[in-house]
Amino acid sequence: MNSRALAALLSSLISELLLLLLLLFPSSNPLTITSNSNSGSNFYETIFPLIHHFLSSAELVTSLSLLSISRKRKRTHQPDLDNEDEEDEPGSELARFELGLTQNPDSFKGCFRMTSSTFEWLSGLLEPLLDCRDPIGSPLNLAPEIRLGIGLFRLATGSDYPEIARRFGVSESITRFCVKQLCRVLCTNFRFWIAFPSPIDLDSLSTSFEALTGLPNCCGVIDCTRFKIVRNNGFKLSPKEEVREESIAAQIVVDSSSRILSIVAGFRGDKGESRVLKSSTLYKDIEGGSLLNAPPVYMNGVGINQYLIGDGGYPLLPWLMVPFVDPAPGSYEENFNSAHHLMHISALRAIASLKDWGVLRQTIEGEFKMAVAYIGSCAILHNVLLMRDDYSALSDGLGDYSQSPQYCRNASLEESPIERNASVIRNALATRARKFHSSSHSMDPGGSVKAEPR
Repeated sequence: MNSRALAALLSSLISELLLLLLLLFPSSNPLTITSNSNSGSNFYETIFPLIHHFLSSAELVTSLSLLSISRKRKRTHQPDLDNEDEEDEPGSELARFELGLTQNPDSFKGCFRMTSSTFEWLSGLLEPLLDCRDPIGSPLNLAPEIRLGIGLFRLATGSDYPEIARRFGVSESITRFCVKQLCRVLCTNFRFWIAFPSPIDLDSLSTSFEALTGLPNCCGVIDCTRFKIVRNNGFKLSPKEEVREESIAAQIVVDSSSRILSIVAGFRGDKGESRVLKSSTLYKDIEGGSLLNAPPVYMNGVGINQYLIGDGGYPLLPWLMVPFVDPAPGSYEENFNSAHHLMHISALRAIASLKDWGVLRQTIEGEFKMAVAYIGSCAILHNVLLMRDDYSALSDGLGDYSQSPQYCRNASLEESPIERNASVIRNALATRARKFHSSSHSMDPGGSVKAEPR
């Protein structure tokens, strides 16, 4: 029996011994450990947290260890399906036990925010990069599955390094190395999982938005969010040290399914949406004509270029549509705002999903560049899960991100030709939104849409 299988077996034995301990001390006769009359405490209050920790740690390490054994068995052993009388190979009982444990949905989703099948697929994909680049002269001798598990556990739960080290039975320095290694591999070697679509793909993307709201040529939703950070180089601050909380701004563009098409992070959190946008390469690429450069779609003589939609914190531009301010009830401006909000939900859901990753849900403690790596890694994993139809980490709600700032233009400034052009485009889209709204409310009882008179 190899060392990894032995470790898994020992972890299982420990779990059973702890459960046996509960049977030996039934709840009907609780024990109390006392040293004097004032220090008595219920036995269960003392032992339950310890038992819970050992059980969860044992299951976690055993799952990953057995998963590693299973993957190696798949690569090296192909069973003879025609020979049903063939005796089981050594360890087959362990393999059957592993199948139930590693596919426990609650265990994997709680620890890694993905299913066991996605974990195994990702482990196989990243194995060549995770299984190398160890510190010179200090090989870790850890399976790729364990390395991936350590990194994902940090991202998924936000647990600190000492806690992760205890759970996985490794040193704190190894834990830090595995987390940084995973973030480096994702952000360097697999950043292509976040990419702005090609012109052909943009056509199908805009079609999905048009089916939702009736507005043509929309190529994505842009939004900006912020993550809190305390710079402490990854170490806990002492009570005497001053806690200086900052924030990092991250700008994303998503499609109608909340898939991230573009992300840029690392701006100071006190920058507004408009300043972050104009500081990004996305703005330069669009203004320079290398993105959103397809021929316009014409509606009532108005050319509708490819565009993004954004909330009121962004400027109104020919390629960036923002809501109308205080539209009159029942007006076409209100219809446009309703369609705008419907499309904007995909960005709000993506932001809520990112902030559900444990390491981003709380204040990030660490170096600034590591915080940026966390944001990038979680965004890449967000897309990976959507690509595999794994919705373990996709938020059901919008959290506190559904309130968008209203667009407030400085009335003292003269309207520029660019803004006048953008207003014409937005008005044309608002007219289309009104027609789409009317047609969707003019369905007969049979469900068919009544044709509008020409």
